[in-house]
Amino acid sequence: MSYFSKQASDDFAKAHNKAFINEIQHLLSPEEASLISLNDVKHLLKPTNETYVGMKVIPIEKIVGSEGRYNDFDNRFFPKSTHLRNRWEHVDEASLQEITLPPIKVYELAGLYFVRDGNHRVSVAKARGTDFIDAEVTSLQSEIKLKKPDNLKDVIRQIIDYEKRVFYSETGFGDLTDYWCLDFTTQGRYDVIYNHILTHKYYMNLHQTEEVSMEDAIISWFQNVYLPLITIIRKKRVMLYFPKRTLSDMYVWVVRYWDDLKQKFGDDVPLENAVLDFKQKNKIPFTRKIRNSIMKKTLRKQLLSTDNNNVLEPDIKLTEE
Repeated sequence: MSYFSKQASDDFAKAHNKAFINEIQHLLSPEEASLISLNDVKHLLKPTNETYVGMKVIPIEKIVGSEGRYNDFDNRFFPKSTHLRNRWEHVDEASLQEITLPPIKVYELAGLYFVRDGNHRVSVAKARGTDFIDAEVTSLQSEIKLKKPDNLKDVIRQIIDYEKRVFYSETGFGDLTDYWCLDFTTQGRYDVIYNHILTHKYYMNLHQTEEVSMEDAIISWFQNVYLPLITIIRKKRVMLYFPKRTLSDMYVWVVRYWDDLKQKFGDDVPLENAVLDFKQKNKIPFTRKIRNSIMKKTLRKQLLSTDNNNVLEPDIKLTEE
């Protein structure tokens, strides 16, 4: 084995070990260690146009995902499987010998890059601490710009933050209501709220001789629709069963559920009854919550024990094979 081959083999072992440790550390939430799929981000952002940009030198740190190989690498582009070894080591050998490789091909979306071709080259470059790489770029147009995310969950959070800024800026919602915590855990909900306000405005206009202003409609919706429902949700302690959700999430879900009930049983279904029925149908049984909690604590102990004693041993054996 030549010097470069030996070095490439060692480099792969280190990179693969890092992917293994990353996976173990996120065993309870594996999506946080997963490489971002371009298709998932396209589904969220819905880019409009595709433009060929051409050759560019791009920063490695802004390459955050892949079009087709997102299952082969972790969220830091370290190789997750030993079946990547041969190709990865060949690329690393070329890099060690300063052999010029073809540029990678990437999509640019929201200020970030996603690999179309050249995933191994990106993985090697990241493992070696390279700052920039030659790339053939195709741009997908989007109105939002994202900061470097750690995972898809972080992308969703940034999109929701952007939607909130736009909603509050364009409607003046915060200044009109002095309510700044209309928060969601899912993207697209501010459009739902805007449509609710427009519907409320329409019904207000049925009883007016002059057009109701958007500002008055927002205040009326907030005081007469949103706050009463939120009050019932709090009173019935619905949030105890949805600890990772917000009051505004509950508002949207309960309104949809209430609409379904009214379609089945008529418009006389009381809102409070709808909230109670929604809570009953969706709450997690207490015994299951206890069981889930015990399982999580046990798994954490096992992970800590593994991490302290022999987390590297499986990787050492793999690299020796």
